[in-house]
Amino acid sequence: MSENSRIRVVIADDQELVRAGFAMVIGSQSDMQVVGQAGDGAQAVALAESLRPDVVLMDVRMPGMDGIEATRRISSLQSAADGRPTRVIILTTFDLDEYVMAAINAGASGFLLKDTEPETLLSSIRTVFNGNAIIAPSATKRLIEKMMQDGYAKGNSLAETQPAAASSQPGQPAYTDPELELLTDREREVLVEIAHGLSNQEIASKLFISLPTVKTHVAHILAKINARDRVQAVVFAYDNGIV
Repeated sequence: MSENSRIRVVIADDQELVRAGFAMVIGSQSDMQVVGQAGDGAQAVALAESLRPDVVLMDVRMPGMDGIEATRRISSLQSAADGRPTRVIILTTFDLDEYVMAAINAGASGFLLKDTEPETLLSSIRTVFNGNAIIAPSATKRLIEKMMQDGYAKGNSLAETQPAAASSQPGQPAYTDPELELLTDREREVLVEIAHGLSNQEIASKLFISLPTVKTHVAHILAKINARDRVQAVVFAYDNGIV
């Protein structure tokens, strides 16, 4: 595989040993290469601007500019070197970091635990590179519970949540986004399962439909609700009270 066809990765973490570990795993793959390493958010942004990598592995808590602000700035860049957007994967030590939701709103394509298996890390990088989102399976349920507990409201970080909108009257829809009306009944069913953290294959098995059909539904859902990826679809589902 030529160098130009590899997935170009930047690693941002304030711990050198952590960066070295991730770099070793990624460097062992023929379809990936580490093109830069950063010790804080400002360095990560600078590398993203100059190198236009495909994926940035971003620690949340770093000195100076943290991972949230760095993610927001990187997500605003025009594109990676090959015309794709530079996508960010948040790395966290805990199943649920209070800043993860804010980082997702800032444009991250998901998050992983730092102790994730190497195989999972590599497959997640490929998944994000191909335009999909990832959430650490062990954290999905807790992330959703935290959103519900904090009354997560659209446009606010977990640290700055506002009370959720008052429940609608009986017989009235609980959503506020007109995009939801564009979804068919089946698409709403699929959206609910996405919000529950199910994979496409799991959705296909649960709803007794084919995998290609699920993929088609997911694509239509993302287009109709103007969501960049599955992570934003999860936020949309909870914003609108359908889960």
